[in-house]
Amino acid sequence: MSDVAVVCSNLSFAWPDDTPVFNDLSFTVATGRTGLVAPNGSGKSTLLKLIAGELEPATGSVSVSGTLGHLPQSLPLTGDLTVAEVLGVAAVVRALDAVESGDVSEEHFATIGDDWDIEERTRAQLDRLGLADLALDRSLSTLSGGQVVSLGLAAQLLKRPDVLLLDEPTNNLDVEARHKLYDVLSDFTGCLLLVSHDRALLDRMERIAELGSDELRLYGGNFTEYKEAVRAEQEVAEKNVRNAEQELKREKRELQQARERAERRASNAAKNLKNAGLPRIFAGTMKRGAQESAGRAGQTHSARVSDAKSRLDQAGRALREEQRLALELPDTQVPAGRNLFLGEGLQVHHAGRAVFAEGGVGLTIRGPERIALTGPNGAGKTTLMRLITGDLTSGSGEIKRNDGRIAHLSQRLDLLDPDRTVAENFAVYAPERPEAERMNLLARFLFRGPRAHLPVRVLSGGERLRATLACVLCAEPAPHLLLLDEPTNNLDLVSAGQLESALNSYQGAFVVVSHDERFLTAIGVNRWLRLADGELTETGVPGV
Repeated sequence: MSDVAVVCSNLSFAWPDDTPVFNDLSFTVATGRTGLVAPNGSGKSTLLKLIAGELEPATGSVSVSGTLGHLPQSLPLTGDLTVAEVLGVAAVVRALDAVESGDVSEEHFATIGDDWDIEERTRAQLDRLGLADLALDRSLSTLSGGQVVSLGLAAQLLKRPDVLLLDEPTNNLDVEARHKLYDVLSDFTGCLLLVSHDRALLDRMERIAELGSDELRLYGGNFTEYKEAVRAEQEVAEKNVRNAEQELKREKRELQQARERAERRASNAAKNLKNAGLPRIFAGTMKRGAQESAGRAGQTHSARVSDAKSRLDQAGRALREEQRLALELPDTQVPAGRNLFLGEGLQVHHAGRAVFAEGGVGLTIRGPERIALTGPNGAGKTTLMRLITGDLTSGSGEIKRNDGRIAHLSQRLDLLDPDRTVAENFAVYAPERPEAERMNLLARFLFRGPRAHLPVRVLSGGERLRATLACVLCAEPAPHLLLLDEPTNNLDLVSAGQLESALNSYQGAFVVVSHDERFLTAIGVNRWLRLADGELTETGVPGV
């Protein structure tokens, strides 16, 4: 296979409402590991879908060398599917079983083709991603979000792709699963183009591609080296802006001084002519000459001012503008020690299996506690969150909830109506707020102008998270208890930092499910719970 694996030429794309995403974008991506970065909403997921052929560009072309695999940010999987069906091996496995049972129908051999070792390869791939115990006939509805992501990656790798596109592949993965994914991708020898907010994963890339509306810039090295290169660029750009500003001030000052000198010369010349008693025709000629000379000098200085302005504009365009969330969470004072939730002996069954250990689990939440709920994928963390909200009913035990709203940010971001706009969804959650106030709040979540009127279904993962955050956090009445399930999934690094600041200013209680220990430490968690092997234990120390 050629070293160049993906070629995009003069690519343009816009949404049905004519909102532009790319304009005349051209680039190539070579074999190796490339991290694709840009702020949320810049079109990273859209670009991967264009390369994968899931979207059609308005103009331009895409060329991919070899077999392509694509793991999207939101997996289009239903709970009725089995593991074998998700992996795309169900038909081959059935044909193998039939042949082993003595059925030598030609149809079965055609189905199997060269995949006689498919079960061995499948089990090996699942094992590499930490899914060794996953039965091929197991239903997808019984898997955790992290297991589904790992399963989706296994399905793509089984295609033996030459080009692999991954969109936020570490979402919902626990620490062990993340490190297994890191190892798998380090061994991948084809062309990997990856979108992620996971710094540890981006630091394993060989190059970083920074996406703009009409340009994709490639930086050699990993994410840390990319950030250092950008920092150095910014220092130069800021210096150039300062120099251009000083030059413009100097040219404006010299223009003003030239005008003042011309005015003085004209005034002195008029007096001298009058005193000299020259004929009027000679006096007029000399006066016009002085005016023309002053005019030429003024034009020269004006041109210099114009040039200085152009240089300042050019220097300013090299500066990067970072869009930042301006979050202010509801100021909800919750008295210390007040019980917000009490659950004892809670138990849930999935597909006939108990999620928790015998006797169930118990949990008490008091205001204003900051709780981190950690544990491996599939342990039941999301199930416990749904019990707290009341979305799921416990088969046993007792639950008591205090008055006060519980706000839940689901891991699957399925809270909003996908066919309504961001503004329409927000109006449902905060109907009593004046429209101007709602639009102002949405602007703080970076939905300004036309962006607030986009349907939720066309938003990127990061934008959908921001829209959901707006509806959850600014709804009426204000929440006393926040339940956040993997809240940093799909957020760019700048927005994740803003979410940290917002949670630090929140006065209520919250429970956060996250595998990101740095994030949990930054938001001031003061109580650490771990759910593993059906047991909920208080650890007292960080651990994901």
